[in-house]
Order: sequence, then structure tokens, then C-alpha cells
Amino acid sequence: MPGLRPHARLAACALLLLSLLVTPAQSAERKHGLSAFGDLAYPAGFTHFNYAKPDAPKGGTLSLIGWGGVTTFNSLNNYILKGDAAQGLELLFDSLMIPATDEPDAVYSLVAESAEVADDKMSVTFYLRPEAKFADGTPVTAEDVVFSFEALKEKGHPIFHQMLQDVVKAEAIDPKTARYEFKGELVRDLPLTVAALPILSKAYYAKQPFDETTLDPPLGSGPYLVDKIAQGRSIVYRRNPDYWAKDLPVNRGRWNFDRIRYEYFRDRTAGMEAFKAGAYDLREEFTSKVWATEYDFPAIRDGKVKKEVLPDETPSGTQGFFLNTRRDHLKDPRVRKVLDLAFDFEWTNRNIFYGLYDRTQSFFENSPMKAEGEPSEAERALLDGLGVPVSEEALGAAYLPPKSDGSGQDRKLLQEAGKLLDAAGWTVKNGVRVNDKGEQLKIEMLMFEPTFERVFAPYLKNLKLLGIDARMRMVDPAQYQQRLKDFDFDLTTQRYVMRNTPGVELRSYFGSQAAAMNGSLNLAGVSDPAVDALIERVVAAKSREDMETAARALDRVLRASHCWVPHWYKGSHHVAHWDKFARPETKPRFDRGILDTWWYDEAKAAKLTAKVAAAKEAAESPSSRSPFVMLALVLAVLVSGYFILRPRKPAGTK
Repeated sequence: MPGLRPHARLAACALLLLSLLVTPAQSAERKHGLSAFGDLAYPAGFTHFNYAKPDAPKGGTLSLIGWGGVTTFNSLNNYILKGDAAQGLELLFDSLMIPATDEPDAVYSLVAESAEVADDKMSVTFYLRPEAKFADGTPVTAEDVVFSFEALKEKGHPIFHQMLQDVVKAEAIDPKTARYEFKGELVRDLPLTVAALPILSKAYYAKQPFDETTLDPPLGSGPYLVDKIAQGRSIVYRRNPDYWAKDLPVNRGRWNFDRIRYEYFRDRTAGMEAFKAGAYDLREEFTSKVWATEYDFPAIRDGKVKKEVLPDETPSGTQGFFLNTRRDHLKDPRVRKVLDLAFDFEWTNRNIFYGLYDRTQSFFENSPMKAEGEPSEAERALLDGLGVPVSEEALGAAYLPPKSDGSGQDRKLLQEAGKLLDAAGWTVKNGVRVNDKGEQLKIEMLMFEPTFERVFAPYLKNLKLLGIDARMRMVDPAQYQQRLKDFDFDLTTQRYVMRNTPGVELRSYFGSQAAAMNGSLNLAGVSDPAVDALIERVVAAKSREDMETAARALDRVLRASHCWVPHWYKGSHHVAHWDKFARPETKPRFDRGILDTWWYDEAKAAKLTAKVAAAKEAAESPSSRSPFVMLALVLAVLVSGYFILRPRKPAGTK
């Protein structure tokens, strides 16, 4: 306070402090929902989510492969690092609050009827519903909430430790009141984070070790129960008719299938053939070639199977070839950029993907968080004032992956790659790239699905043209998962889901602490103080505008690090299903809405059954076999008989 003497300034400060102490702060308020930035679309007393049909009929079965991208399972514990968990286990567990999938970040009351965030934002209190109970009829209490937090943070998958590291503790105020306390300044998302944690039964896990794999169905309080399993092949969940929360607004019109069955196939070809045969009901197609060429089978032409393109307004996800920067030969960003220059997306998209994809450019593709062109004034100010070094490339125009001439071997790009390798100390001797020790540059691509061989092969060819010893290593799914946990790879394919309001999960994807933690999701081993600082800015943002600015700055730094070779994306879901389901008119903006809002349509199912029976009867009818068909059958028998009965040469002869 300039102009005042020391004692006067002291008195003025005392008066100011006193006024702050006696001025009443805005009182905390119990609310039916929480949002990172305070915006709730649904008012207290709402009856149902807009994307759910409140009177949707219950019944029937939905069987599907699922979109987890896994081919087997050996555990029913999806909250620990050990084992390969079955898909769908989240159907067993309720949380204090549940997301609304037509809002970017809002959650609404489920087990907790309301929540109260403290004025200083350093704690949140949840008030549990007295009727909440587990599937065995025991009540859900605050002690279960506390146990769940402690088990997940201390013994759960490393991602929980990352997410909850700023949550100091959870305590039971009384049987139906639980409070979480936070630390630090990055507390914006923590009330939502703890609100969405699964609630585990403390009594159940007193007898069943939480940190061990098991095939015993766990006890939850959610809408479904485990019905039966065939280890590694299928798991069936049945709707709990006594589900305590089935009539709450957040659940009205949802969870309509009596049974949900996940099927597993060792490869996509077998899975596709099983779908054509009607072995399961629904699949989302992730392979463009299959979508373009194999969805014209008779059941589709006859209207028995429907193709759907569901719009997707979420960030498209961060998918690409992730480069393990922990490896000595991949520490140099120039070498990593070479791997980007060698991948010809334009050729791949035209010749392999049938032009169905766009090139991913950003870690936040298909969202306002994607960095474009030169930094804005706000982004530049943030990067300049970060307090840690930021690469020159990140301060310029956002890095874009190269655009090739589509030939498959763009000479200009390969020449640029060769110059980068020379500059990085990998020179050509006798046709191969070696360093000053004479060691050849080797790159191994780790994968477990043969489907990607057709994508990898042209890429490998370009790398070999540069003198790199590039190979693909195919392993079984279990070995693949273990090698990822141990970071035992050079390059592999991964996809991270990005939320509309990204938060502490970014630490798991790109944080320095996660880079040194076995089993973490930071596969590239990103360990950069600038990345760490920007992640914290994203997490701490007080407004959506500030969050998007910080995310764009983070995007610039990550893209400039060349820690990945970006893949491709489409802003939609390609889904096919046998025509026996119905769905609400409104789809949630940020979710498929299939498992929780679709329902079994008995009229459609009956019509489909009649069509299938009629087709089968027609196929088996002798009159349906024309002379030409009969002649073809005879020829087929004769030809097959020749190959069966002809003399065979010993194995290994030509």
C-alpha cells in the first residue's frame, strides 16, 4: 500500500484481513450433480436422460464382440494390473454418481443422492441413498466407499494411483456420509473423479483378496450379474431384477437387455465369419477393408442385418505407432521423425483403407483442443511463461505429419529421412544404417493381430530402403500384454481415449512419473518437464476456454517430440447388427448408447426368425436346386476327390 507509513500500512492490512474474516463466504451447496466448470444441463428433479426412452421394454439378449480390442480373458478382476480382465465387468458396479453422455463432463446422483463441494474446493462430501444395496442385499455404506478408494489407490491398477495421487483420504462421517479430502492446487476434476469410482463391498473383499486375479464373480451393486463364463471364449451378464436403482432418473429407460453376452475370437476373420452365420448379434467394425468389402453378404442384402453409421462427437482418440523412447536408438527425435516420414498414409488409405479415413494430426483430434497453425497469443504466452524449456519446434506452427505423393515410396520424403539419419549419426555402410560403433539400426514392431500385417508390410519396406533392419514380431495376446507392461518393445500400436474434459489421466498417458512405472499407459516413455507442466495446467484450468488453450499448447509440445507416428481416424462408429433391436430417437452425443439405451424388439425378432426359417427351408428344398447348381455340386465333388486321392510328395520337396 504505497503512500502509507509502516504502522499505517500494518493497520490497513489488519483491517483488510479482519474484513475478509468477517465477510461470509459463499456457502457450499448440496447438489444433485457435479461438473468441472459448474454447468449442469439437467435440473434437480429431472425424470430421465434425454437420450433414454423411459418406457423402453425389457427383455432379450444382446451378444457382441465388444470394442475393447482384446481376444481373450482369464480374470474377472478388471481393477488390477494382473491378468486379462473380461469385458463388461463395469456392468456389475455402481458409483456415487454417473456421467451424462450428452454433456462434456457432468455426473449425476446414483448411490449418492447429492454432493457438496467445500468452499475452498479441497474436499467433497457425498450423501448416500439409504436404499442403496449390493446384489446380496447388504447395504452400501460410507465404509464401502472408503474401502474402495483405499483398495484402488494402494492395490489397484497403476492408473488409479495416478488418478488419485492428490486425494489425501476418504473418511466415513457416518454410515451414509462419505468425505474425500484433496491436496495441492489441481483439484478441479477430483470431485468428479472420486464420484465415478466403482464401489466395492468391504465385507466381500475381507474374504476375497482384492489384488489377485479370480474367475469368481465379484459382488457389486450395479444393474447386472455374472451369469456364466467360458474362460477366454465368452462371458454372459444377466440383468438383476432386484437392482435397487432401476427406477432412479439416471437409469430410467436404460439397461434394457435381460442378458449381455461378450464373445471372444482369436482373430478378426473368425469373428467376422461367426457374425455372418448369426453366432452373435452386433459388431463394431474397426477394419476399413472389411467394412468396404465384406458387408455385402446375403443377410445384409435380404435386410436381416443392418449397417449403421453412428456419429461420434468425442475426441477421436490418440492412435498411432508409439515409439519407445526409453530405447537408446529411439532417444534422438530425428530418428523418431524418420519413422513418421517413412509411413505413407496416402497410399495406405487409398489401397488398404478404401479411402474411409482421415489422417490423424493431433493428440486431441476431432476436438477444440487440437492445435492449429501458429500458436495463438494465449498459447504463446502460456508456453513462454511455463518456467521450463520448450522446444523451438513446439513454439512454431503445429507439426503436421508428412503428406506423400501416394506412390507408397515417396522419394522426396525418403531422401529427407535419409538426411536426418545421417545427421543423427546413422550412416550407410554396405547398404545398412550403422552408428559409430558399427551397430545396425534395428526396429522391431510388436503386434498380436495378423490384420495389421497388411499395414505394416509397406511401412517395413520403406524402412528397409533407408537401411534400417525393420521387422515385425507377432506374439500371442498374453505375451503382448506382458511385453507392454514391461515396455519390452520398440514400436507398437496403441489408442488412448481422450475425454471432452481431459484431466489426471493425461499423467498416465504422458507424465514423467508414469514413464518410469511398469504397467503404466505411457508407452512412449514421454518424460518432459514441459509436458508435465502443461498437463497440470490442463488439470487446473478454471474455465473451458483456459483448459482448451492449455490442451492445445500440450498438443504442440507432444507433436514436436515425435514420440509417435499418428494413424487415422473417422468421426463415426461403423456398426452392424442383426435386425432385432430398437433404439431411442436421440443418440447421446459422446457415447454409442448401445448397451444401455437400445432394447430387444420382439416384433423385429419374430420377423427376423421367420425370414431365417424361410431362407433355410428354401435352401434345403430339392426344387431350389437347378440343373446348373447340381452340375456345379458334382464338379466340386470330383475336383475335391482328385486333390484328396492324388499321390502326395514328401514334405519339403518342390
